[in-house]
Amino acid sequence: MALEHNHNLKAARTTIQQSEATEITANLRPNPVLTADAQFLPIFQPDRFSADYINTTAQFDLGVSYLFERGRKRQHRLQAARDVTAQTRSLVADNERSLAFFTASQFVNVQLSESMLDLAEQDLKSFQNTVDISDARYKAGDISQGDFLKIHLQLLQFQVDVSQARLARVQALVGLRQLLGYESVPADYDVAGAFDYQPVKLKLEDLQAKALAERPDLRAARQGVTAANSQYQLARANGKVDVIGTFDYDHVNAVSTGSFFGSFQIPIFNRNQGEIARTHFAITQADELRLAASDLVMTDVSDAYEGVRDNDEVVVLYRSGYLDEARLSLEISEYAYKRGAASLLDFLDAERSYRSTQLAYRQALASYLTAVEQLREAVGTRNLP
Repeated sequence: MALEHNHNLKAARTTIQQSEATEITANLRPNPVLTADAQFLPIFQPDRFSADYINTTAQFDLGVSYLFERGRKRQHRLQAARDVTAQTRSLVADNERSLAFFTASQFVNVQLSESMLDLAEQDLKSFQNTVDISDARYKAGDISQGDFLKIHLQLLQFQVDVSQARLARVQALVGLRQLLGYESVPADYDVAGAFDYQPVKLKLEDLQAKALAERPDLRAARQGVTAANSQYQLARANGKVDVIGTFDYDHVNAVSTGSFFGSFQIPIFNRNQGEIARTHFAITQADELRLAASDLVMTDVSDAYEGVRDNDEVVVLYRSGYLDEARLSLEISEYAYKRGAASLLDFLDAERSYRSTQLAYRQALASYLTAVEQLREAVGTRNLP
């Protein structure tokens, strides 16, 4: 949906059409020039104006001239324009790559916010049950008023957590809607998808090889070298001298004649040597940019790969038993507290440990999923090898 409706991307795609329009301009031939004149007309002596005067004394000329381009200038202009268009397509594809990453990352943010809201609501519901039980125990004289007030005040934190989680969810959905195109989804839309751990087993060498073949920004840099060479060839062609050919029809003294003329500049001073030198250095510049883009690709893939590995290790640690231990610790403390076998402080400490563990795990999971999306962006494809 983002690739179809995002307005920034749609604006970027028009640059391809604009570049294609420049190809039309580059392929145009020069227009012929039509000249006409009438001389020796008796404007100030109208009494001499007659058909015989027009035929024998007045002079009429009609000419057509045309610029003959040498050095295959038109072909070189067209090739240079086509190379720019190819590079523009790759740059737009790179915009699509970035947009896909931002959209996927924001999608993960929505999933995280909804998971946080679900956890906060569950915690609130569970703790509300604890408050109700504590209220009954307080009225029965099993616990002091101070302990009951501590329990009741703790309920405020759970209520605040739910309120903040709802706000985070709304803000995440609004941010995602902007990327999708604000009018492409209704105001009350939602997302679907499992917010869960999915291991990714990949080799760095395979990812780097695929990135070198797939990344559109690297492809654009390579096409920049080709475009620079085209500009150099065009500059050399523009150094060739063009010829202007002219044919004139003349009527004077009752005689009609035709004349041919040719003219061209003498290339003594200007042989386009400045542009030739500039475009020659531009080739070196484009080649260095290509190498820099290749280095960036390798760096991006390495960083993203290590990010996935590191976040994967953290998620696996949580899933190896710490989540179950935190839940079991809370259940034991809650059971013991409700029956008077554990202190209030022990129960609240177990509750805080469980909640912080759950929050940290969900954030670690979101970081892992975002790292996977960043790896996809670094490689330049949604389908990892």
